[in-house]
Amino acid sequence: MGRIAGSSGARTAASIRRAGLRLIYRRGFEAMSLRELAAEVGIQAASLYNHIRTKQDLLFDLIREHMERLLAHTDLALAAAPAGAEDRLRAFVASHVTYHLERKHEVFVANFELRALDPRHFAAIVALRRAYEEKLVAVLDLGVARGEFRIGDTRITAYAILAMLTGACTWYKPEGRLTKQEVVALHTGLVMHGCLGLAPTEGRSGTGLAALSRDS
Repeated sequence: MGRIAGSSGARTAASIRRAGLRLIYRRGFEAMSLRELAAEVGIQAASLYNHIRTKQDLLFDLIREHMERLLAHTDLALAAAPAGAEDRLRAFVASHVTYHLERKHEVFVANFELRALDPRHFAAIVALRRAYEEKLVAVLDLGVARGEFRIGDTRITAYAILAMLTGACTWYKPEGRLTKQEVVALHTGLVMHGCLGLAPTEGRSGTGLAALSRDS
């Protein structure tokens, strides 16, 4: 990549983050060198230190930025949803799946390179992840308290839901047979079906197997 002519400090810093994300996704954090990163951006290796202190700091900033954007995206979705637990859960699922399908590289780096963070940075990211998990747990707790959901353990259910929803970005392809909207609808049906505690042949509020078939 050629040098970015006339780029400002902010533009160069943004280019470094984008290039770092691509390289970490393709090669892994440990394999990526700062010299390689500088060449990708089109600047001298020494110039990187005008924008990042260390490779470790770059990784932390990428994951932190991902988590902060995810939290903000979810807050907006939940704020726009009606007060009922079912509506809030639908909003959470749609927000999570949509965000993750559109940010495959960020999701991969945040999940698989978390182990590469030093203890201080690791603790900071784990705190953000827990804050995000708590948003879903709160929705599930609300549904149980109001008798809307039939869940034995809301925290374990939240972990299972998040694992399923996040997994969609590992197989989804924009050119595939399902649109993003169809993927969201399918996962929404699966989550609601489980939380409402329906038997395989039951249906409620359009969330039975027939509705799942229509959604997907």
